[in-house]
Amino acid sequence: MVPTSTQAGPAAHLEGILPDVEIAILEPLIEEIEELKQERNAVILAHNYMTPDIYHGVADITGDSLALARLAAETAADVIVMAGVHFMAETAKIVNEQMTVLIPDLGAGCSLAESITPRDIRLLRERYPGVPVVTYVNTSAEVKAESDICCTSGNAVQVVESLGVDRVIFLPDQYLGRWVATQTSVEIILWEGSCMVHERFTADELRVYRGTHPGIQIIAHPECPPDVLEEADFVGSTAGMINWLKAERPRAVVMVTECSMSDNVAAGSPETEFMRPCNLCPHMKLITVTGIRDALRNMQYEVLVDPEVAARARVGVQRMLEVKI
Repeated sequence: MVPTSTQAGPAAHLEGILPDVEIAILEPLIEEIEELKQERNAVILAHNYMTPDIYHGVADITGDSLALARLAAETAADVIVMAGVHFMAETAKIVNEQMTVLIPDLGAGCSLAESITPRDIRLLRERYPGVPVVTYVNTSAEVKAESDICCTSGNAVQVVESLGVDRVIFLPDQYLGRWVATQTSVEIILWEGSCMVHERFTADELRVYRGTHPGIQIIAHPECPPDVLEEADFVGSTAGMINWLKAERPRAVVMVTECSMSDNVAAGSPETEFMRPCNLCPHMKLITVTGIRDALRNMQYEVLVDPEVAARARVGVQRMLEVKI
């Protein structure tokens, strides 16, 4: 018989977030993961786009790319399991080279990270001599190593302005770069990369929500196309969206970003109705609770970065972490 409550179990904090039957199925997995974390002195970092069973069920630390990079640098654990995509695991390894970093599925890549190579950056430097390169963290370690400074969507404007120059090369996300250009007087030289999730949203889609739900608030990630951002009431990183919701407490909202984030944030905002234009990241969805358990049980899928590449990439990441926002 399936229990109707898990109040005393390791999955108790999932009550009200997932159905009881799903919690009952997850409970032994979560219990095993908790035991393995103790045994391995491990910590699980989970991006805001993880599914609720991971985000609320097993993660020790949650956040956007900037928060995860900061916290990876500070943790005293011996093992990090990155519940996110490969560039996030690489970034954790870059900032904490003595740490063992695991990823539950090696296939968890990123369309944006794949849109640019180190050679592309070297060619850009030849075309624009002396112009600094600002690189979004959604990139490989090798690309970071060719850059002057990294940024996230949460600090991109501050990073660009911290350089004290008239123009920068900003890559690889063209839409984030276009949005940054509207927030600063610095000239932005763009690369034509984009996120396969965020570029699918359309302004027409959002206007339908406004027409059918009067008074609804639209908050969008700056990786979305410009016409989408023009329809939004607020534009910001995933952390920025969460902070906006806490401050504004809207009656109804559309979060224009990866679908699972709405599920995760809704649990802490019961007074807000969430409309879900559900675009899922296929790479993020490769990360599962079972995969996390297997990574810890078998210490499998360790993420390694060549030491010379890591040393060069660390310069840009550390410069990013030093920028005040």
